[in-house]
Amino acid sequence: MAFFSRFGNKQTEVDSATSSSNDAVSSHEIVSTSGDLKFVVEQGGNGSQPSYQEVSGAPVESKSSLGYAVGPVTIVLINISKMIGTGVYSTPATILKGTGSIGTSLIFWALGLLTSGTSLAVYLEYASFFPNRSGSEVVYLEQAFPRPKYFFPIAFAVQTVILSFSSGNAIVMAQYLFKIGDHTPSAWEQKGVAIACYTLVTLLLIFHTKTSYRISNAIGIIKVLTLIFIAVTGLVVLGGHTRVQDPTANFRNAFEGKASGYGLTNSLVKIIFSYAGYENAFNIVNEIQNPVKTIKRNASYSLIVVTILYLLANIAYFAAVPKLEIMESGTTVASLFFTHVFGHAKGVKAFNLLIALSAFGNLIAVQIGQSRLIRECGRQGVLPWPRFWASTRPFGTPIGPYAVKWAVTIIMILAPPAGDAFAFITDLQIYPASAFAFAMAIGLYIVRYRRKKLGVPRSEFRAWDAAVIFTILQNLYLLIMPWYPPDGGATGGDVSFWYASYCVAGIGILLLCGVYYYSWLYVLPKLGKYQVKQEVIVLEDGSSTNSLVRVPLGELEKWSQDHDAAGRVVVTGIRVEAKNEGRSEQV
Repeated sequence: MAFFSRFGNKQTEVDSATSSSNDAVSSHEIVSTSGDLKFVVEQGGNGSQPSYQEVSGAPVESKSSLGYAVGPVTIVLINISKMIGTGVYSTPATILKGTGSIGTSLIFWALGLLTSGTSLAVYLEYASFFPNRSGSEVVYLEQAFPRPKYFFPIAFAVQTVILSFSSGNAIVMAQYLFKIGDHTPSAWEQKGVAIACYTLVTLLLIFHTKTSYRISNAIGIIKVLTLIFIAVTGLVVLGGHTRVQDPTANFRNAFEGKASGYGLTNSLVKIIFSYAGYENAFNIVNEIQNPVKTIKRNASYSLIVVTILYLLANIAYFAAVPKLEIMESGTTVASLFFTHVFGHAKGVKAFNLLIALSAFGNLIAVQIGQSRLIRECGRQGVLPWPRFWASTRPFGTPIGPYAVKWAVTIIMILAPPAGDAFAFITDLQIYPASAFAFAMAIGLYIVRYRRKKLGVPRSEFRAWDAAVIFTILQNLYLLIMPWYPPDGGATGGDVSFWYASYCVAGIGILLLCGVYYYSWLYVLPKLGKYQVKQEVIVLEDGSSTNSLVRVPLGELEKWSQDHDAAGRVVVTGIRVEAKNEGRSEQV
């Protein structure tokens, strides 16, 4: 956010320095540094400044094969569409139980602005370093920790693919659709509707990129209007103009109640889940013209708007529904709010439809952002079949990432039991994400140091150190405190089994990444007498990607002569792009 940034020089000085850098260094030029790190100057086609990235990273696409359809309105609404999903409708009960009181619960919802705003500043500084690559964390971790070579790309790619499901939001959407018909579904009925909803989302996004953004924007507007209606209705309730008898009852002795360390931590996890989406625009950076300035302004707007709406919506819930009833409501507190205010009228069904539509819009926004993130993982070359991940043919959309995310989501809808699925899956996704967010915030200082050694001009945006340190501490807290046992003992968490199961599962995924990395990059090459090398290839649609190929030990010298440090084919001193799925064309 703008108030978490600082500029060491006037903007004109920054622009002048960058301009002179452009004159001095051409695109794709390799700049050597101390040690084995080498940096390449890359220029994108989105009007951004050139980036200086370590050569092991995915190549910058000089022209985005996904187009440049993202403007200020889309940035605001794609962030809002991801933030306003099911969290504000499904988690207030859990947060109230964890914090113990109405007052503390509202403080936690307001705290979301601070936790998200400081993290947003970290993302913005990274985007100013690498303004011509989509994929956010994929790029930032790759460039902050280029050694051990490919370790962070592999670790992040594996956990991203495994955890790239949106089953929790699909299930909540199904719950609200059944609320419309006053029907209590069986577990398989709920799963079936969730699958149908998510399949529809995927089909809508596959065929046209601009259309997917238009749908997301339209539903984003409906989401904002729905929360505004809830907020205004809550104010009317507080004024005593509805059927609610004592609208201020929950606000008397607002801080009455007891919270545990586990409850507070669990509530903070749910708050972070509810605000997840403030970073969504960073997944599509290479589709935005002048991305740093555009995102800085509009991402801040979306975060402030959502914070205000979240607070007003929770005040509305607390005004209309007794505290004990909220705590026992599970994931349908918004439906309970409508029932208390309007009774069992047909209008309540319409409101449930709006909430279901909000969940639908969230699924679209998440699918758009994560498809770019998964695509960038594939472009690093660390996943098999780089063409599958990078290609945008035939519709100009990332069909491979869409298909994988759809398949993983369907599996996660069908596999876990319906009762605990939402809470466990939410926590499981956040725990490894906190580990990577912790590493990413620390890595910001590493990137600053390297750029200083390179003599690179100061970036367009620089986060305050206080914001970076707060982000580090915030994620460290989220990694440590979930191990603190709840008051109810081993099964006293928000699931019926051991409270720290998601921590162990998250660590297990990270260990799995380490085993995969060591086996693929060290054990198998030693047994097969080859080395893994990187080659840049260009697909038929203009997309570019790394391809990690096996080079026999006897051919290493020739390989080094034919390729530069970034993996581009070199012929008589001229770099060319290799084609045909990683095999060099004869030039």
